[in-house]
Amino acid sequence: MNPYADHGIKPMLIGKVQPIFDDPDFIYELKFDGVRCIAYIEKDGVELRNKRNLRLNDKFPELKDIYKQVKRPCILDGELYIYKDERTDFFAIQKRTLTSDRFKIQLAASRLPAAFTAFDVLYDRELCLMKKPLMERKKVLAKLIDETERINVSRYIEEQGTALYELTADRQLEGVVAKRKNSLYFEDKRTHDWIKCKHLLDDDYVICGYIPKEKGIVSLVLAQYDAGQLVYCGHVTMGVSLNYLIDHTSASKQCPFNEVPKGNEEAIWISPYLVGTVKFMEYTETGGLRQPVFKGFREDKKPEQCQAKAK
Repeated sequence: MNPYADHGIKPMLIGKVQPIFDDPDFIYELKFDGVRCIAYIEKDGVELRNKRNLRLNDKFPELKDIYKQVKRPCILDGELYIYKDERTDFFAIQKRTLTSDRFKIQLAASRLPAAFTAFDVLYDRELCLMKKPLMERKKVLAKLIDETERINVSRYIEEQGTALYELTADRQLEGVVAKRKNSLYFEDKRTHDWIKCKHLLDDDYVICGYIPKEKGIVSLVLAQYDAGQLVYCGHVTMGVSLNYLIDHTSASKQCPFNEVPKGNEEAIWISPYLVGTVKFMEYTETGGLRQPVFKGFREDKKPEQCQAKAK
C-alpha cells in the first residue's frame, strides 16, 4: 500500500481538557495556536492537508520546499502557525486560510511567513507507525528533520507539566498538551491519552445567525448539536466586518430552534451554518459563556462536529 496515494489521513484528536498536572507517564508540549496539519512528505514535494483533508499548499507558498529538510518520505502530524510579537497568532493564520487572492497570499507570506512544527510521525516511508508507542514515534521523528525556520520538531519535557505550564503563562502562550508516553495513534479518534491544559477555555460553535449592532459591530448567535438538535448557546461579539458572513452565507427565514431564544427577536438567520471558535473564562451556571471572545472562523470543521459537552 502506498500511504501517500490518497492523502486521506484524519488526525487523532485531544479528548480531554483539565487543569495542569505532573505525571511521570506523560510528556508535555507547548500548545500552538495554529492550524492542525498533516504533511505528506515525498521525494519531490509536500502536500499539506487540514483536519477536513482540504489542501493548504496554495495558502502557504513559503512552505513548498520544506520537504527538502526531511530525510526520506514520511507522513507527519503537526501544526501550522504564524509567529507575531513572539507568540503564535491565530488571527494571522486564520486570515491566511480564508484568503484566496494569490497576490495577498504572497504578500502575507513575505511579511509574516508560516512555519510547520511536527509533533508526530505516522508513516516512515511505507511503514505505518501508528501502533507504535508515542515515545518510539518521537525517536523516529527526531532523526527525520533538519530543522529550519520553516520546519522543526516539537520539543517536550517529561513529568514536569506544571513548570512548563507556568512558563506559558509568563509568556502569554496558549498552554500545554500532555500526552501519555505509551499512547498509540488512532485516526479521527478522541482519546484521554492526549490532554489539553489551557489558560483560557475555548470551544467551537455553530454560527446560525447574527444581530447587527451599532458602529458595525455584530453579535453572532451560537449553538451546538445535542442528540442531533441545535441547542442555543448564547452570543459573542465579532468586532470585524460582515464581509465573511455575507460572502459565505445567505439570509434565511428559518429559525434553527424550536422557538426564538429571548433576545434574538432581531436576529438574521443564515444558511449554510458556519463554525467559529470562542474563547471564554468559564461556563456560567446556566451553561452560557463568561466573558466570551470571538477567536475566528474555522473552515476545517463541519457544523455537525460542534457537539455539546457536559458542563
